[in-house]
Amino acid sequence: MSVKIRLARGGAKKRPYYYVVVAHGTSPRDGRYIEQVGTFNPMLKKDDENRVKLNLDRCKHWLSVGAQPTDRVARFLDAAGLMKRTASNNPAKAKPKKKRLEREAAQAEKAAKAAEAAAAAAASAE
Repeated sequence: MSVKIRLARGGAKKRPYYYVVVAHGTSPRDGRYIEQVGTFNPMLKKDDENRVKLNLDRCKHWLSVGAQPTDRVARFLDAAGLMKRTASNNPAKAKPKKKRLEREAAQAEKAAKAAEAAAAAAASAE
């Protein structure tokens, strides 16, 4: 049975507040958990020290017994110095897709025809 360190959502509608919890991998996101080890308040500014609060001793314990953090929690633990997270890099994600390339080609073709027509009109006016 896998144990995860993950976020459980609390707070009101459009006012999120998350608890950093240790839970079984099969339990629901906001369902039963083993232990609460911290909090995360995304409504606070990024440089606010109360944005992420972690019980570092308990986090160390759970990591030592094999609990797997989710991506977001791994970021928090990396910032706290408890683990090393490798940044993912996907340069292909930013490249334009097929439809956009087709649309841009059609626009370039239309602009070239308009420039040709303008040049022909200017040549006939002289």
